[in-house]
Amino acid sequence: MTYEELIKRLDPAVYQSLKRSIELGKWPDGRKLTAQQREISLEAVIYYENLHGIPEQERVGYLDRGSKAGTACDPSVQRGQAGSNNVDPGQFVEVKS
Repeated sequence: MTYEELIKRLDPAVYQSLKRSIELGKWPDGRKLTAQQREISLEAVIYYENLHGIPEQERVGYLDRGSKAGTACDPSVQRGQAGSNNVDPGQFVEVKS
C-alpha cells in the first residue's frame, strides 16, 4: 500500500484525532508527541486535507487575516517597486523597548 492509498483510506475520525493531537501536542491517551511524530502527523493531516478537498478555512495552519487582509501586514500583498512610496505611514507604529 502506498502513502497516497493509506491517506485515501484514512478514516475521518482518525484524521480528526491526528489533528487534535497536533494541536495539543499529545496523543489521546496523554502521552506527549515526539518531534518526529508531530512532523509525520502534520504531513499526513495536510496531505489528507489536500486530497479530500477540505475547505481552506478548516485546514490545519489556516490564518484568518480578517481586517488585515490586503494591508501591508498581509504577507500575500506584493510590495511596490523600489523608489515608489505608496505605503501609508499611518499603518505602522514604532515600538521602542
